[in-house]
Amino acid sequence: MPKIKRILVPVDFSPASLKALDYAADFAQPLGADLSVLFVIEPIYYAVPDLAGAAAGTAVGLLEEQRASGKRQLERLQARYAKRRIKLRTLMQTGTPYQTIVDAAKSLKANLIVMSTHGRTGVSHLLLGSVAERVVRSATCPVLTIRVK
Repeated sequence: MPKIKRILVPVDFSPASLKALDYAADFAQPLGADLSVLFVIEPIYYAVPDLAGAAAGTAVGLLEEQRASGKRQLERLQARYAKRRIKLRTLMQTGTPYQTIVDAAKSLKANLIVMSTHGRTGVSHLLLGSVAERVVRSATCPVLTIRVK
């Protein structure tokens, strides 16, 4: 069995993703594994060409707002886990969530990805898909999914 040295935990700051982070922290601690937390900002694409000029300014503003908010929330997570004597490495990247997670796992040489599922079913799952499902299919390392009810 390969030794788990590096764990990647993608978060979107939802309660489910934070539960997965708690699980990963508890899992990593006795192993002495490094814990990296990744927040992915998904780019905003506008499908209406007539609004492209106006929308571009709005999109840049929204992207900057997401970056600032993501940075603050990642800093809060670092502080909260530092109180528990757990050191987190935080990362923020922009891209398609599942691909960015898979790419980050490769570049970090992660031995494990721990992430939550959001439990979509029916039409919403069919239309929106599942980031966790795509990560499981694409990742080159094991993926542990945590289902939160």
